[in-house]
Amino acid sequence: MNTRDEETRLRRRKKQPEEEVATELLPPHHEGAIQDSGSEKPTTVDEVDLLPHTYWLTRIVYLRFIAFIYFVAFLVAYHQNKQLIGDNGLLPLKLHMQHLAKTVGNDWWKRIQAAPTLLWLAQPWDEVNPWLDGLALSGLVTSGVVILLGAANVFIMLLLWLLYHSLVAVGQRWYGFGWESQLLETGLLGVWGVPLLSLAALPQATPSSPVLIWGLRWLIFRIMLGAGLIKVRGDQCWMDLTCMNYHYQTQPVPNPMAYYLHKTPEWVHMTETFGNHIIELILPFFTFLPRAFRMTCGIGQIAFQVILIISGNLSFLNWLTIVPSLAYFDDRSFSFFFSKETKRKVYRLQKLERESSPLVDEGLTRKCVNLILTLMIGYLSLPVVLNLLSSRQAMNTSFEPFRIVNTYGAFGSVTKERTEVIFEGTHSWDPDAANATWHEYEFKCKPGRLDRVPCLISPYHYRLDWLMWFAAFQRYEQNPWLIHLAGKFLINDQEASTLIAHNPFLGQDPPKFVRVLHYKYEYTDLGSEDKSNWYRRKLKGTYLPPVDISMLHPLFKQMLWKTLDGYK
Repeated sequence: MNTRDEETRLRRRKKQPEEEVATELLPPHHEGAIQDSGSEKPTTVDEVDLLPHTYWLTRIVYLRFIAFIYFVAFLVAYHQNKQLIGDNGLLPLKLHMQHLAKTVGNDWWKRIQAAPTLLWLAQPWDEVNPWLDGLALSGLVTSGVVILLGAANVFIMLLLWLLYHSLVAVGQRWYGFGWESQLLETGLLGVWGVPLLSLAALPQATPSSPVLIWGLRWLIFRIMLGAGLIKVRGDQCWMDLTCMNYHYQTQPVPNPMAYYLHKTPEWVHMTETFGNHIIELILPFFTFLPRAFRMTCGIGQIAFQVILIISGNLSFLNWLTIVPSLAYFDDRSFSFFFSKETKRKVYRLQKLERESSPLVDEGLTRKCVNLILTLMIGYLSLPVVLNLLSSRQAMNTSFEPFRIVNTYGAFGSVTKERTEVIFEGTHSWDPDAANATWHEYEFKCKPGRLDRVPCLISPYHYRLDWLMWFAAFQRYEQNPWLIHLAGKFLINDQEASTLIAHNPFLGQDPPKFVRVLHYKYEYTDLGSEDKSNWYRRKLKGTYLPPVDISMLHPLFKQMLWKTLDGYK
């Protein structure tokens, strides 16, 4: 066919309705469900066998999944951020922003580097609650749209990243964990894999970018290898294959299944630990091998994350880690989950790609952008790779303020004993009196009351409960927010009470004193006489001695927290 004939054919194809073009490009045995001479049944479009090594459907699955994680993250933010970092939060945003402003001055670029957040626009931060709600609600709506459409454009993906980065950058301890940076990095990769403006799920002129697919593969490679290396370089129990003897009982927020998994025989725990090393240290290298190996890696990684989801409440971390593993699977792999109409359209696009048709050519500009992005990711990966190779490996670290490429890792050490800090209050004027009656505050999810069924909340996340786990093996002086919480309990603060499951003094006079006790918690034995309890506990000592309002007044003034004046 000469050049003029080819141009004529392409012009005609552009004018044809999409369905006609799709039919034209299907294999001959699909057209009109024509019967072969020796066949009794017509061949239908259901039998379209999509080609491998294209990622039109992969992008749809990725966008819906990452939007779902964003949705959960913004939902957590909407429900909890006002109480944690709001105007009267446990770590007030105003104080944090004022400190940053004083440190970096009025230079806007320095401010953005110190904290890339839209909340700089809220200065002087006297009323940040509406801003926090606005960011969270905007994120909920935007991510909800992507979930429904299975599509997004550059501006939508950038908006989601900017909204969530604005919260992470000022979230202080509440947002100080690896999954926050991981969500930002995973979400930012989507910016490079979607059209500039179009909201079509299958945008003809924008095939899935190799920056998106290989960026996701590079991400999951680093996540898993980093997690594996931090373990073998950290706690000896990972090398002894004994870490899983403790993990289910001592993890931050256990779920009901963790109780039963903890009771399995030791050989099962050793097998689990050995399997963990295979998944994290060997399987990631399948990323750079042919398709069958990559799919094996993807199946292994996703199955591993599902097991972790079943066995604990680790926020949305494991759900999020499934997302980059999706890039191991191409259109042929995902075709099972899509309608015949969608498969028909994808087959058409695949044929156009194979013919190097200008109809699916992303253009010189986008190719140049992809090259620049590849070089940028490579450059930003240098300190990350050096960190992986270092014997002093740091986990969950960012080397630049925008969290574009980060280091990851989890459970480099495993605690061998579970301890809990338990808040109590009393109406007694003498906290040391033998007849003083103390009542416990019950938190949303962390272990407290012995007979309460462990919660099942993943991918949702209670940030206060998570930090309470860390507080249990630290001192209260290291956690000023904990003293702030005690002060709020002393005045029956309504906002703080929404962070916990039960305030025993709500609806009555507030307590005269609040204290925090330190307990060792263990699972009860299967088949024991104490069938109603999930835990047994033993008092280790007093974590925070009894305090009343008068004792906390000076500290509240020093920390510039909302004064307790007017309360007795």
